[in-house]
Amino acid sequence: MDDTEIVFQIILYAGNARSSAMEAIELAKAGKFQEAKEELASAKKELVSSHKIQTRIINKEAAGEKTEMSVMMVHAQDHLMNAITIRDMASEFVDLYERIDQFVPKS
Repeated sequence: MDDTEIVFQIILYAGNARSSAMEAIELAKAGKFQEAKEELASAKKELVSSHKIQTRIINKEAAGEKTEMSVMMVHAQDHLMNAITIRDMASEFVDLYERIDQFVPKS
């Protein structure tokens, strides 16, 4: 896999993770907690895929094989870090909505 393919794979998986995390928040807001947790699990799976690619790059560099640090590579790393942050925050939102739901009177 060349550097361009690596960059786009990181972006793809990170983008999928971010989308799933945001969907989890919307589902929790609607009271669909099980579905929200499934979206969080999907986000985690996508992040693992993206992180594995990142780890390969790090391992190659540790072994002496340099990776070109292009603007695209920085962009990909930015996407990954943002997706991780959003997934973490989405998890907190889902928990929070679930707690709030316990105190909301049911019709």
